[in-house]
Amino acid sequence: MNTKHFIQGRMRALLIGLFIAMSAIGQVTHAQVTVSGVKGVVNDASGNPVSGVEVTVINQKTGLVRRTTTGTDGDYAVRNLPIGDGYSIAASGNGYTSEGLDDIALFLGATSQFNLTVSAASGIEEVTVFGSAPAAAQVAVGPSAVFDQKILESAPAINRNITDILRLDPRVFVDESRGGINSIQCGGKNSRFNSLTIDGVKINDSFGLNSNGYPTENIPFSFDAVQQVVVELAPFDVEYGGFTACNINSVTKSGDNEIHGSIFYDYTSDSLRADSLEGDSIVTGDYDEKRYGINVGGPIIEDKLFFFLAAEKMDGANLFDRGPIGSGAVNEIEATQAELDEINEIARTLYQYDTGGYPSSLANDDEKLLVKLDWNINDMHRAAFTYIYNDGFNTVQSDGDSDEFEFTNHLYERGTELNSYSARLYSDWNDKFSTELRIGYLEVDNRQDSVGGTDFGEIQVALDNVNVYLGGDDSRQANDLNYDTNSFALKGNYLMDNGHNLTFGYERESLEVFNLFVQHVDTEIRFRSIDDFRAGTPSAIYYNNAPSNNAEDAAAVWGYDINTVYLQDEFDVNDRLSLVAGLRYDWYSTNDAPGENTEFTAEYGFSNATNLDGEGLVQPRLAFTFDLSDATTLRGGIGSFSGGDPNVWLSNNFSANNVLQFGQRGRSFGYTDGSRSLFDADVVYLGLESGVPAGPGYGIPSELYNAVAGGVGDNFEINYLDPNFEIPSELKIAFGVTHITESDYVIQADLLITEGDNTAIVLRGDLEQTGVNADGYPQYSSPRADSFVLTNADVSNESVTASLNLSKEFDNGFSFRVGYSYSDAEDVQPMTSSVAFSNYQNRAFFDPQEQVLSTSNYNIEHRLVGVLTWEKQWFGDNMTTISLVGQHNTGLPYSRAYNGTIVPYGFTPYLDFNNNVLEPGATRNAFNSPSWTKVDLKISQEFDGFQEGHKGSAAFIIDNFTNFLNDEWGILEQVPFPGNVALDDTTPFARVGDASRYEIRFEVNYDF
Repeated sequence: MNTKHFIQGRMRALLIGLFIAMSAIGQVTHAQVTVSGVKGVVNDASGNPVSGVEVTVINQKTGLVRRTTTGTDGDYAVRNLPIGDGYSIAASGNGYTSEGLDDIALFLGATSQFNLTVSAASGIEEVTVFGSAPAAAQVAVGPSAVFDQKILESAPAINRNITDILRLDPRVFVDESRGGINSIQCGGKNSRFNSLTIDGVKINDSFGLNSNGYPTENIPFSFDAVQQVVVELAPFDVEYGGFTACNINSVTKSGDNEIHGSIFYDYTSDSLRADSLEGDSIVTGDYDEKRYGINVGGPIIEDKLFFFLAAEKMDGANLFDRGPIGSGAVNEIEATQAELDEINEIARTLYQYDTGGYPSSLANDDEKLLVKLDWNINDMHRAAFTYIYNDGFNTVQSDGDSDEFEFTNHLYERGTELNSYSARLYSDWNDKFSTELRIGYLEVDNRQDSVGGTDFGEIQVALDNVNVYLGGDDSRQANDLNYDTNSFALKGNYLMDNGHNLTFGYERESLEVFNLFVQHVDTEIRFRSIDDFRAGTPSAIYYNNAPSNNAEDAAAVWGYDINTVYLQDEFDVNDRLSLVAGLRYDWYSTNDAPGENTEFTAEYGFSNATNLDGEGLVQPRLAFTFDLSDATTLRGGIGSFSGGDPNVWLSNNFSANNVLQFGQRGRSFGYTDGSRSLFDADVVYLGLESGVPAGPGYGIPSELYNAVAGGVGDNFEINYLDPNFEIPSELKIAFGVTHITESDYVIQADLLITEGDNTAIVLRGDLEQTGVNADGYPQYSSPRADSFVLTNADVSNESVTASLNLSKEFDNGFSFRVGYSYSDAEDVQPMTSSVAFSNYQNRAFFDPQEQVLSTSNYNIEHRLVGVLTWEKQWFGDNMTTISLVGQHNTGLPYSRAYNGTIVPYGFTPYLDFNNNVLEPGATRNAFNSPSWTKVDLKISQEFDGFQEGHKGSAAFIIDNFTNFLNDEWGILEQVPFPGNVALDDTTPFARVGDASRYEIRFEVNYDF
């Protein structure tokens, strides 16, 4: 019996029953929970509820005061409170007074329960005595992890990124194999399906180009600005949307009545990186990397208006780990220095092009600014405003596999400028009713510029086992992206007399996109050998452009709105059981559609000019919390989630429709059969930029140029949206338990089951099966115009994630937490790319049109994480802190496949001669790369500041401390992207130098 399917079947039946009970059905978009709240019951000494008592909540640091009166059942609730510590709660009036609670910390998204006991007031004055209260760390019901200020400061966060913290949850895998990208993969799912919010604004990668989940190259806000961060894999609250993997929820610090802040500086260099791996000496380019910044907060008007500012800058370097045989590079490719020198010389003398030489390290840069204002308008209203600016870039590889090599000018700069504005108004209209109004604006300007400029196209030269690239990368020759989002949200909370707490709201998010993406504007030319490169006899030439020869005329300009309404009821069934039940409905509205291709309409019988206008989805949610005892709490929920599908998949339908742009091939004009040289006198080059030579790379052969100018295309697949496309969603079912032992060990266990519906995939839209061959492979023909369709899968993604965590804080300064997770995630297609063609071919399959569930590319089957921290005061009250973070991960899955582009299909479905065809009986991702184990270390020491109340600290962090101890430890090896290996490949794993090599970073910090 398939246990997972059995459980899912039972849960599906339960879901149907629950949905009927709620009289509803099925969800897409945004969750911006930025505040906290408190609730509870006021009883007398006999345990009877007391009505009419005033409950006062005070933040001693900011002077914020909120008051409410208990209802008939003695219940109270105060919403819209800023997160942080310094709170106190007390009850008095109507002849009663209570012992108050002090030192309360409120956490992001949490409505924390604090019950109070009152006694009859004696004398004329009511005196409140305060005692300590536990920190409130609950969030929305569902599997989650909360990281507070203490963890943010003590963990070895060498990247100054919240990814350094989120990886402490074993269910969250941070992929460290791609330099500083550090994509966040929750429960074995694509990082693009996450959502990131900060201070009420959704600030994730709305377009879907970046693997890190941010719209920017690095984290767009200063690490020191973060007050708390929460990762939630299934928050069963109707306010959450816009994701199917996980929601990463952050709130920044605020100012209070005292000026406070800090400055920092940290540093690393090539001399602080490992210079050997597994006994091999490693050559690294010279570089220095430094980061520095300041954050400061305080009052503008005491008790009324506060500010907080955080600014940070990085001057860094990107490292490149490929080099020829004998070069000492981390990964030596199967090419000699002589071969690369020969290609370089031919480019210089015959093509009159400077390749830029051999890359080792190149600069990057990043600047961040965050400004926040908090305004206590009066006892009923509070407002906040946040501005975020980020501009940074990385120099990155385009073709970075172990069988590829790029000269420096083929690399490209990925850069982004972001500006984000958000304003919130929190209002408590009376003891029962409160609202939150939120507006936001986000603008993103993304750039992708070849290091060598755009006056020379891409050239590929094939060696025996390596492809060598020079010139401008084919995907950066006309590439520009700008988008902005406007958001509006209005939420209300109403506490009914019977204890039911209603939450209801409306949200609207508008997206406007300008996307210019035209490959091969300056041509891509391929050669089968160095001799062919010298002779100018190519095997392929590609050229694409708008007929006007102005690539900007091929830009996709489009947008849509997502609207949301929701209603939720939260109530206590009794003193042990609490329920949350709600409905959320999202729908799209847009007037933009791709340009209609009349040839497509005639051949397919329907138009390619389809969009998502009117598409909507209902998502119900139901969750419970049950206090089995004072030490044990059970929790669980079931609900539907949607969103996170990259908008670039939709944008392809606007730009790749053979209306705005056309493509031509050199084969159509006799350039690839060996009969013509690109240096022949009769070859006329057009489209030249001013001052460049009239030759290959700089110009386009006139036959290709004129054909595109006439609107004639060749071998250019139309992208379209299935006219019956439905919004993808995912059902999440979760159960969990938290138990605190008598010795204060905290044990948490969670089970999360997900099952997709209408999962988005890419298929060929033109293929028809004509039969099968003797081995069972399907045979296809293409009777219609070539096309790719974004459609829904007949079977959908599913997963099971189980986790167990144990933590404890000791009186002697030691604390630890250890967690384990098991993941079994399966998908129909990994959908790794922003381009339909790449999504289609960057996988392994028996049938390229198949819809078969297989292990996900992102699945980490076993993951173990441990954190050990020790603190002790030396030299007075100066703290010494040592923190170790260790992790052990199962390796990424991969497939063994062969090049089946010509055989066995009979028809070539544009598979581009990659190893992606499975043998009969084989399955995708049946194998795993080696597991990876590493430990990181941070040691910090406080020292007295220059005046009372100030503290300084110095620290060093060793990333991959395991490798520091022994150069054969901490080595990460895995199959290169996209995870397919030739059947006879006996050495499929490439060593990942950046993740395998230790790095030491020194930092100093001064708090004032």
